[in-house]
Amino acid sequence: MAVSFLKALDKATLQFYHYVAIIIAGMGLFTDAYSFFSIIPVTYLIGRIYYNPDKDGKPGTLPSSVLAAVVASVFAGSVVGQILFGFLGDRLGRRKVYGTTLLIIVLSSFLCGFSVGRSLNYVIVSLCFFRFFLGVGIGGDYPLSAVIMSEFANSKRRGALVAGVFSMQGFGILSSALVTMVVCVIFKGVQPSTKDTLFPHPPPSADLAWRIILMMGTIPAIMTFYSRMAMPETPRYTALVQGDMGRAIVETTEIIKIDSAVAPDVEDRVASSIRPDQYRFFSKQFFKRHGADLAACSISWFLLDVVFYSITLFQSWIYKSRLKHPQEETAFDEAFNLAKFQAIYAIAALIPGYFAAIMTIDRMGRRKIQMVGFLLMAIVLLCMVIWYPTIDSNNKHHTYKISIIYLVMYGLVLFFANLGPNTTTFVLPAELFPARFRTTCHGIAGAAGKIGASIGSVVLLRSSKMTHKHDKYQDLPGEGMKHILIALTVVCFVGAVHTYFFTPKSTVGTPLEEHED
Repeated sequence: MAVSFLKALDKATLQFYHYVAIIIAGMGLFTDAYSFFSIIPVTYLIGRIYYNPDKDGKPGTLPSSVLAAVVASVFAGSVVGQILFGFLGDRLGRRKVYGTTLLIIVLSSFLCGFSVGRSLNYVIVSLCFFRFFLGVGIGGDYPLSAVIMSEFANSKRRGALVAGVFSMQGFGILSSALVTMVVCVIFKGVQPSTKDTLFPHPPPSADLAWRIILMMGTIPAIMTFYSRMAMPETPRYTALVQGDMGRAIVETTEIIKIDSAVAPDVEDRVASSIRPDQYRFFSKQFFKRHGADLAACSISWFLLDVVFYSITLFQSWIYKSRLKHPQEETAFDEAFNLAKFQAIYAIAALIPGYFAAIMTIDRMGRRKIQMVGFLLMAIVLLCMVIWYPTIDSNNKHHTYKISIIYLVMYGLVLFFANLGPNTTTFVLPAELFPARFRTTCHGIAGAAGKIGASIGSVVLLRSSKMTHKHDKYQDLPGEGMKHILIALTVVCFVGAVHTYFFTPKSTVGTPLEEHED
C-alpha cells in the first residue's frame, strides 16, 4: 500500500541535498551579516576620509546622524523586501522569485562600492540609496530561504536544517572581519612609510579600500546563483498550493530519496482535499486560526531585533578600551583592529551560539530555547549595567576601563541570542502557517523585526552621543549608554515573558501539514 508522499518526505533521512540546500539557501543570510558587520569598520574609514579633523585635532568621525542613516537604510529596505517577496513567494512560487532576491543582493552590494559624487553628501546619499536596495534583496531572501528549507526538510530535523540556513550569518560575520583585515594589511603595506599614512591625512587608497570591502561580500552569492536557479519548486508548494502532486513527486524524488513507493493517484486525492481558496489571507477566518501565532512571531522578532542590533552597534565602544586612541594609529590600523575583535567574537561567541541552537532546537524545542535565551540575555545585560565601566582618569584620553570579564559578558549576550531568540524567530514562522500563506507570514514577522532593529539602532546611536556632565569627558558615551543597557535588559525580560505565554508550545517533529486548514 502506498503511503502519503508528504508523510514519506517527513520520514526521509538526512541526505546530501539537505546540506547542499543549507549552503544555497544560506547565501542571502551570509551576505546580510557580511554587509551589516563590515559597515562598522568601513564607517571609521569613511569618517577619516570625508570628515575633517575637529578643532581638538582628533581624527574625523562619521556623525551619529549619518551613521544612523547608513544603518537604517538597509533596515528600511529589508522591511519592504520581506513583505514584497513574502507575498510574491506565496503568489508566484518560491523558486520563481528566489533568484531575483539574490540578483538584487549581488548588484546592490557591488554598487555600494561605486557610491560616488561631487561632494561628501552625494557619496553618503548614494551609499544609503544602494544599501536600501541591498536591504530589499536581503529582506526578500529571509522568508524564501527559511520556507524553502522547511518545505524540503523532514519533520524530525526540520528545526536544525532551518537553523543551519540561518547559521550562515555567522560565517558572513567572520568573513567580513577577515576580508577587512586582509584589505587593510594589503593597502597599508603598499603605502610609503611616511607621516601622511598617519592621522590626520589618511592615504588616498583608503577611499578604494572601503569600497573593496563592501563589494567582496558578493562573491559567495555569485558562486551559488546557478545552483539557486537550478533548484526545483518545493514539494509542498507544488502539491498543496498548485495542486500538482504528481509533479511534486517526480521533481522531489530526483534529488531526495524517499524510502516508500508513492502512487500519484492517491496523492492527487490528498491534494484535492486541501482547497487553496478555503479562506483568504487577512480574512476573519485567517485571524481566528492564525492571527495569534502571527502576532506572537512578529512581537518576538521585534523585541529580539531591538536588542540584537543595538548590542551589535555597542561593540565598537566595547572594543575601544583595548585599542590605541585614533590619534595614535593609522586609518587602516583602526579598521583592522575593529575587524580583529569582530573575528574573535564571531569565533568565540556568535558561531558557537548558532551551532548550539542547531544541536538543541529539535530536542528542547523552539519555545523553550527562545524563552531561556531571552532570560539569560536579560541576566547578563543586567550584570553589565551593575558593573558598568568607570572612566580611567589617569589615561590622557580618558577612556573607559573595560575589564576582560566585561568583554566576556558581552560575548555571552551574543552567544545566548544566537542560541535562543535570534535563531528561533527565524525558524518558527516557517512552520506555523499554511503553505499558501507561509512566506507572507514569515515576511510580516521578519519586517516587524527589522522595524525593531531600526528603532533600537537609531536610539542607541543617538543616546551614545549624550554628553557627560564633565567637560573633559564630552567625547565619551554618557549616561545615555547605560540607560540603553537598562532598557535592553527590560526588553529581554519582556521577551521571555511573552514567549512563555504566547509562543506555541511545540512544533518539534510535527508535520507542516498540521497547519493546512
